[in-house]
Amino acid sequence: MSLSFKLDENLPDEALNVFSQAGHRAETALGERLGGSKDQKLLEACVAEGRVLITLDLDFSDIRTYPPADHCGIWVLRPQRQSIGRVLELVAGALRLVDIEPVAQRLWIVESDRVRIRE
Repeated sequence: MSLSFKLDENLPDEALNVFSQAGHRAETALGERLGGSKDQKLLEACVAEGRVLITLDLDFSDIRTYPPADHCGIWVLRPQRQSIGRVLELVAGALRLVDIEPVAQRLWIVESDRVRIRE
């Protein structure tokens, strides 16, 4: 199953390769001129395009502000140490789960040793 993702501006461009190697489509917020946009505008763009948002921004983990039923999915990455390598590892690990775990209308909190999912 191929999914579409939008990478928030706080993610490295190298993550695009991880998605394409796994057979998924991905665009960056910066590449679509959404850099510096308010969170709500970024999420609205994801919904309009049918994309899952990938971010390091903890604000998106608040399901009262961003109810899972209102979007195509959000992944909040939580690396123990923030580096390009750690972020890419989290993305690759989460992508291994997309064939067995639904993504749409869910919040995934992706950590190095687990993925917590909220509906």
